[in-house]
Amino acid sequence: MVNLSTPFHRVLLHAESVRRAMPFRSLRLPRSRITVTRLLHVWGQRMTSALRTTRVPSAVLTALCAILAVPPSRSQDQPKPDTPPQRETTGTKRDVEKRLRAEEKPKPSTPLDGIVKTLTAAHHFQQAAISPDGAKVAWVEILTGKDGAATGNSAIYVKNLKTDSAPLRITAGAASSLHAEGNVAWSPDSRQLAFLSDAAKKDQLQLYVIAATGGAARKLTQVKGFLDVPGWSPDGKTIAVLFTQNATRASGPLQAETPETGEIKDAFFEQRLALVDLRGGFRQISPADTYIYEYDWSPDGAHLAVTAALGNGDNNWYIAELFVLDPATGLMKSIYKPSLQIAHPAWAPDGQHIAFIEGLMSDEPIPAGDIYIVPSTGGKAVNATPDQKASASWLTWTRDAKILFAEYIEADSAVGLLDPANSSVQTLWRGSESLSDGLACPTLSVSADKLSAAVIRTSFTAPPEIWAGLIGQWKQITKRNEGLQPDWGEAKSVHWKNGGYEIQGWLVYPRDFDPAKKYPMVVNVHGGPSWAHQSAWPALGNFAMALPAAGYFLFLPNPRGSYGQGEAFTRANVKDFGEGDFKDILAGVDAALKVAPIDPDRLGLTGWSYGGYMTMWGVTQTNRFKAAMAGAGVANWLSYYGENKIDQWMIPFFGKSVYEDPDVYAKASPITHIKKVKTPTLVLVGDSDGECPTPQSYEFWHALKTLGVETTLVVYEHEGHIFSKPADERDRIARTVAWFDAHLR
Repeated sequence: MVNLSTPFHRVLLHAESVRRAMPFRSLRLPRSRITVTRLLHVWGQRMTSALRTTRVPSAVLTALCAILAVPPSRSQDQPKPDTPPQRETTGTKRDVEKRLRAEEKPKPSTPLDGIVKTLTAAHHFQQAAISPDGAKVAWVEILTGKDGAATGNSAIYVKNLKTDSAPLRITAGAASSLHAEGNVAWSPDSRQLAFLSDAAKKDQLQLYVIAATGGAARKLTQVKGFLDVPGWSPDGKTIAVLFTQNATRASGPLQAETPETGEIKDAFFEQRLALVDLRGGFRQISPADTYIYEYDWSPDGAHLAVTAALGNGDNNWYIAELFVLDPATGLMKSIYKPSLQIAHPAWAPDGQHIAFIEGLMSDEPIPAGDIYIVPSTGGKAVNATPDQKASASWLTWTRDAKILFAEYIEADSAVGLLDPANSSVQTLWRGSESLSDGLACPTLSVSADKLSAAVIRTSFTAPPEIWAGLIGQWKQITKRNEGLQPDWGEAKSVHWKNGGYEIQGWLVYPRDFDPAKKYPMVVNVHGGPSWAHQSAWPALGNFAMALPAAGYFLFLPNPRGSYGQGEAFTRANVKDFGEGDFKDILAGVDAALKVAPIDPDRLGLTGWSYGGYMTMWGVTQTNRFKAAMAGAGVANWLSYYGENKIDQWMIPFFGKSVYEDPDVYAKASPITHIKKVKTPTLVLVGDSDGECPTPQSYEFWHALKTLGVETTLVVYEHEGHIFSKPADERDRIARTVAWFDAHLR
């Protein structure tokens, strides 16, 4: 359950490529106060599609903002919360006009054109990749249209770090043509690049190879389905690639789910490992009933380490095991069955050991935990970083058998060097920014000697750019966002104590901050819960960053359960959802009030995914927040268990399934305490969300409506857990700001 607000994961490459332009309109059902964007179906029926994006003309967006109006507040004569309200059907002309105004769409009191322009103006990158010899860097830039919306296309560039020559664009198409191209992988000799492109047929990626100096690309595959993450064998003769044959949507539970009608079966597509011979030939080598998540070649190229699970790939990542795969026979041997989740397997230079990350993880795209090492033939895995106050998120071996890794330290990104012989760790670099090679966690792309790296760097004050060079001494390569300034105020790191823990968060100041004034503040709880708010330049999907531009303080806490302070801290919310973590958040609000001119009577609460759950939970626990927006939340863990598509994630957090221990699920459910809610709450969700299904939002909204609490539900058509349409992302921003403006101004 994660709020993924930036374009970070290369697995989204194909999803980006299938985006389509489609009209946008909004239809309201006044009686139920529910809005369904592009409502084309019977109330309650789910409609889904592949991940797509709407490109909306600026005139339409201007008109959209212009027609918004202020939402009603509950009148004095409205029934009390314990009494089901009766809809008025008679009255004077003035009464009728009042009711009609109450049904209108809210309008922000602050113009949002500036912040939307800032959020769409930045150029973003999907990947950075340094060559094995450290002399060149390749990167993938997401291409956008005039309105800042992603077009579904992306471009690959290569820059020689030894010269001042301009970057060279690499493509499988004509020089002036645009396609979905990315997922670059350098050959071991640094002379060639493998990459994926839909130049031959739109929306269908194929594998290509091209010289690093440019020229014509050579097409190596002719497949139907999704390709992902190519990787060269050590001898440079073969390329491994993940392949999902005949898949109907991009992989992963964050994408919009496909429709389910008729007899419902547990149907799914397996992502398998395939090998492509550079001389010709494509063969799938992993078993047909097994889903492969990640892989790494052994130093001699004779085997591959893979993380894999039988059955449904989206769900069973949480119980994936570590295997060694023989490419000649396809036989897989399980060498480690973890107690929690694992990621990033990496062979030691001598081929005798495999390192990986294990920890309590709530989402596949954002793994972090401790570093473990296991014999490549199987045996006991050893935790090489016990009791560290950080969360490792990526790793690789150095030539002298040490482990280079990226990590969260509090909310900072860092690079460390681990000596497995004595578990000593040396911090090579640390910064209050987001650092990655294109994934959502701190990661690096490193040269063969592990001395140089290519990264995408970004922070609250610096939009993303490509940097490369010696680790910690990177030099800026691109200037695609030169001159772009934030539309929000300063961001300060805040620390406080609660429940025996040292906790950190960010306080983002309002634009044009005046210390003589008092401001409202909205708390934005991150998704996961295994994740962390980091300093990063927001994209359009980061709706909460519009609030500082609209004159609010924005508080971004990292309570227990977050990454950055070690596994004990991440596991501190097990069987305790909504208790210790919410108390951490409330203590953080108190800390923010002490350091900034915040009006304690004008506090708001919001979040997406786990943050949406925490918002639903929070308004059942306190009336301290005067308004809330719950995005893709969970109202009832008992019903959620049977509705979501990835119930395996819940058992490590709740201890048992809902059928074995329903009480622990009920205790943490907002619906259990629903009669305590007084806070006006806006509820937003996509109708194709497989992680936090739409019925959860319906259930919460229906309860509030029945109890007479001011509420509005908005369901976005063909949207999954991550929104893909810029029009919907803009609408989410406008509604969120308008809701808080109506109640906190």
